[in-house]
Amino acid sequence: MDTQDARQQLEQMLREIDSSSAILEAEGAGTGTEISHVDQHPGDVAGEFTDADNQNALLENSAEQRAQVVEALARLDAGTYGTCVDCGQQIPDARLEVRPEAARCVADQEKFEAAGG
Repeated sequence: MDTQDARQQLEQMLREIDSSSAILEAEGAGTGTEISHVDQHPGDVAGEFTDADNQNALLENSAEQRAQVVEALARLDAGTYGTCVDCGQQIPDARLEVRPEAARCVADQEKFEAAGG
């Protein structure tokens, strides 16, 4: 994959992640604050907790994806972009086109995830 194309894709991903995260945070994502101080039905409270959990998961996922994109941009700057961080082999262009932030080849990514990474 052309490094200039990769940089453009990664920078676009970073802008989209930052924008989405800012919107979620501006809407109070994950705070679980109640609108009313009047006791609510337990089902309503459970729904609020579920919503807060979902929002927190979205924010955590965004932060993790942002870190991966920033790391990929750092690999571009270092001249190591497209090289698997584990085995040192070239990551196929097809993988980088789908996941420009990928740090590992498919085989090493599977090992990484199986190990709990």
